[in-house]
Amino acid sequence: MLKPSGNRTSRPYLWALSFWLLLLIFNLFFTENFWTIEVRDGHLYGSLLDVLRRAAPTVLLSMGMTLVIATGGIDLSVGAVIAIAGSTSALLARAHCPLLLVVAAPLALAAVAGLWNGLLVTRLGIQPFVATLILMVSGRGIAQLLCGGQIVRFSYPTFEFLSSGFLLGLPFSLYVTALLCIGAGLAARRTALGLFVEAIGVNPSASRYAGVNASAVKALVYVLSALCAGVAGLLLTTEIRAADANNVGLNLELDAILATVIGGTPMTGGRFCLLGSIIGALIIQTLTTTILAQGVLRPATLVVKALVVILISLMQSPAVRAGMARMRAAL
Repeated sequence: MLKPSGNRTSRPYLWALSFWLLLLIFNLFFTENFWTIEVRDGHLYGSLLDVLRRAAPTVLLSMGMTLVIATGGIDLSVGAVIAIAGSTSALLARAHCPLLLVVAAPLALAAVAGLWNGLLVTRLGIQPFVATLILMVSGRGIAQLLCGGQIVRFSYPTFEFLSSGFLLGLPFSLYVTALLCIGAGLAARRTALGLFVEAIGVNPSASRYAGVNASAVKALVYVLSALCAGVAGLLLTTEIRAADANNVGLNLELDAILATVIGGTPMTGGRFCLLGSIIGALIIQTLTTTILAQGVLRPATLVVKALVVILISLMQSPAVRAGMARMRAAL
């Protein structure tokens, strides 16, 4: 009988959740007005809401990245897909195309990009690192060609509502992110998709003998990852009302991988935790906000992020925890 690795009832995200709560408590005492929520013109504002809003793109990327990593792969192209989706939407918005086209066309291109990655991995047998690296490099060049090497600015109020609008006092982007996260969670844990993903990550050959179409599932998760990147690209583009193919989504693929690892999903695949990835993305953004609020220069945030990843990874390591248990028993 084919079984995925790991216990589906385990909670690998608890260490990440504990660290995030510690960060929030630290900000309660050492960051002025971090927990202050103000009402302006019927809308809620505050540092905590800013953390949630700015973390939304990373949360979306980590959803797709988690599924890809769970199959034993990796997707380095999500930043480039963000640039392609953002450039396409900005060009269509500047031409005042119908809103449906402005939103659907970039997502369709993102899906094609994801399918391209999936075909390279499943049909041509190229390693996921190399296959997605191809689009990581060429995709941003495609985005720059679409924009003609320029920053494309636009004014499209209904499209801009995606990131600048409010609903019931909260940023509309939070509703979009929450809806997609809930959809991903239901698909992963209430359908056979999650079981197939874990089974493929554990043993692709055994999963094929069990009747699982490993190639189709792998291609699907790359498409889903690219779609998440496409939505993130729309959020980032509408936030600045422009498409900057050189910088939008730059290095966000690294944050997505970090969020996934922090959340308890092993890079070896076979087991994943979407909730942990969400918490990991929130940790990254909260940590960035905290460091900047303490007057530390932005370049130093990269060093602190690395230290945090090492710390949380050590806390999650079975070998480290076994060693700590032996030390406690010896005492």
